[in-house]
Amino acid sequence: MTAEVLAICVGLPKPFNGAELSAIDKQPVDGIAHIRSFGIEGDMVADTKHHGGPDMAVHHYPRDHYAGWSDWLGGHDLLSRPAAFGENIHAEGLTEETVRIGDRFHLGSALLEVSQPRQPCWKIDHRFGQKGMVARIVKQHNCGWYYRVIEEGDAKAGDRLEQIETGHEDWTVGRLFAKLFDPAHKATREELEQITALERLCLPWRDRARQKLDR
Repeated sequence: MTAEVLAICVGLPKPFNGAELSAIDKQPVDGIAHIRSFGIEGDMVADTKHHGGPDMAVHHYPRDHYAGWSDWLGGHDLLSRPAAFGENIHAEGLTEETVRIGDRFHLGSALLEVSQPRQPCWKIDHRFGQKGMVARIVKQHNCGWYYRVIEEGDAKAGDRLEQIETGHEDWTVGRLFAKLFDPAHKATREELEQITALERLCLPWRDRARQKLDR
């Protein structure tokens, strides 16, 4: 699998909802982006309790979903430019139905590994000024995902994400997200046991499956 990267985007925390800060408003990097183990240089998170860290170093949200969102919203200015959903990687051609947990991709001179789906929060509804967007993500499983950085490097818009290694064969990002978040696709006990054993899945998501097993 390959996909052309249309933009690499970064942002700094700024006022978002009253006194609360958010870095969801990201802008394309002009030139070379330096991809480090903590993320892309020039990018920061405001809520370090729920965001950031090595397993959430780089966020990818497929541009493939933008047209569907535009139809559902009746158009929206945010969808006319990159990073409407606060993503670092703005690309088309890879989706949650094809990308697996643990897949590895070269981007420029960096090596990235899919570490977890993105868990959506209220900030998406607030950013677009539209209630129900998070609920739609849960239903459609178009959540996006995070990469951890296996090898640091540099990249730029126009480079390609090139898959060099397949991760956990049966566990796409979309399937994993659905089994842990969508009540209509509730995981069986066997599936939860499989999720806890996914070595390339980040520990908090494996713990989430383990907690469901213990109930």
